[in-house]
Amino acid sequence: MNELPEEGELVLATVKDVTTHGAYVTLDEYNDMIAFLHVSEVATGWVRSIERFAREGQKMILKVIRVNKSRREVDLSLKQVTDDERRRKMIEVKKKEKAKAFIDAIKDRCKYTDEEMSKYIEIISDKYPLIYDMFEDVVRNKKILSKIDLPEEMKNVILEISSSIKVPTVQVRGTMEITCAKPNGINIISKALSLDDDNIEIRYIGAPKYRIIINAENFKIAEKILSKTIESIENNLKKEGCTFKFIREESKKGIL
Repeated sequence: MNELPEEGELVLATVKDVTTHGAYVTLDEYNDMIAFLHVSEVATGWVRSIERFAREGQKMILKVIRVNKSRREVDLSLKQVTDDERRRKMIEVKKKEKAKAFIDAIKDRCKYTDEEMSKYIEIISDKYPLIYDMFEDVVRNKKILSKIDLPEEMKNVILEISSSIKVPTVQVRGTMEITCAKPNGINIISKALSLDDDNIEIRYIGAPKYRIIINAENFKIAEKILSKTIESIENNLKKEGCTFKFIREESKKGIL
């Protein structure tokens, strides 16, 4: 819980009181501190009735436009928040809510004290400022937990909780045609295609074809992994005198 938001930051706010000059709101992520949304920052052009845009008890995504640290005053804007910013902030808010529920479940099931749980949350936050991202990463690759210094009982509960998460994913794929005339050619190919990464899947189609499938959260990441992996496989095989050809296939979207 930070003391004050920064200028330009998007915040989740609850309307507390509406006046002719604007609306007083509480900032949900800042211990319900009071901030102000002036009528001139509600919408572009003249606002006849602010009640059309802000009602008491309403939740809003607003942008911080001024912060007076000495007086602890925060001014906000609604009209400067784009649709994309609003969408991204709502996703972040929902992820924080889910992460809190997961952390509470872990604390209860492992019977940790508040002090113990705070210590473990700090360890997680060092790697994942948005804690929910850790749970999603575990869905994609369970081995990431080995890199976080947490008790084994806690890791087991994290694995169990993460199994309920449906992570949006994209898939890029292609066919590799590989031949190797050496007596130990099968072993050479097998070694080149043995990759320790849960995001990469390689299937044998039938000599000389193998399918490579990359799962990732977006196409940019998937393409980067595919390019790097194909380059590495090709280089390793050509060093052994093997032939290599890659044929790209259609990409897909889905749920992991």
